[in-house]
Amino acid sequence: MDIFQGGIAMLRTCFSCLFVTAFSLSAMAADGDPKQKAEAIASEYAASFNKQDGAGIAALFATGGVHVNPAGPRSDIAEFYQGAFKAGFDHEEITVDQAWPLGSDMALAIGGYRLSGKNQSGAPIETGGIWTATYVTEGGKLKIRLLSAMPKPPPPK
Repeated sequence: MDIFQGGIAMLRTCFSCLFVTAFSLSAMAADGDPKQKAEAIASEYAASFNKQDGAGIAALFATGGVHVNPAGPRSDIAEFYQGAFKAGFDHEEITVDQAWPLGSDMALAIGGYRLSGKNQSGAPIETGGIWTATYVTEGGKLKIRLLSAMPKPPPPK
């Protein structure tokens, strides 16, 4: 193959990649704004948290979905949140800062969270941080495949 034919082959490959990317982005856009979809899931997530409904939160995850925090990865989502409720957390606020399509049936989002409540002795407790999520389509609905939550470090003393 000479240089000219190699250049043509490379251009075809580039145009093919560009076409696939544009098609994927337009398919997700036609299906709805990924940020709006992420915000809808975040709203359901916070509503379930605020009702102390761990099963409701778990239902937002895809089969085999994982939640990762500084303690490590977990797939027992409902049980994990029951522990948070027992610790006294009873309110969550979630923001979606950005979201991007990853093809026609996946998305990625990032945002912030704030948890609050009262511990066993009645003292206020609060934590917050940054989250990222990867979503996949399962059963015709966008669901969480991987959720990572990192707390904000304490302010310097």
